[in-house]
Amino acid sequence: MSTMTPYVSYISHSESETEALGARLAKRLIPGAVVAYRGGLGMGKTAFTRGLAKGLGYSGRVTSPTFTIVNEYEGGRLPLFHFDMYRLENADALFDIGWEDYLDRDGVCAVEWSEQVTEALPPDTVWVRLERCPEADGWRTITIEGVELP
Repeated sequence: MSTMTPYVSYISHSESETEALGARLAKRLIPGAVVAYRGGLGMGKTAFTRGLAKGLGYSGRVTSPTFTIVNEYEGGRLPLFHFDMYRLENADALFDIGWEDYLDRDGVCAVEWSEQVTEALPPDTVWVRLERCPEADGWRTITIEGVELP
């Protein structure tokens, strides 16, 4: 039995394709799942999260939690907690805002700027890397590790 974590890379040609990929991932997520993003500014992390929300059955507006640290979206198959760790100094600050409570709420935690809090993330975290695609301006390479998509 292999101990390698499955991963696959996709090319997204547009924001709507990035959202669609997020919706596909949402179908595979279980209560308590953590999705950790890696990628710079403007790479599509919030667009991917809009897709997650849609895939979980949430139909409202999804925005970046840059100034609120966390946005909560309920009403779908699972609640979605969208975190932005950009302004946090370290994982200790994450625990100060109630990270463990969010993990216990049986929803999905989507974490932007996860590099800031890697040590606080569970071992079964799903990793999503969003990068510029060298083939064309505006395209993204999105690599998902830790779960296979349908």
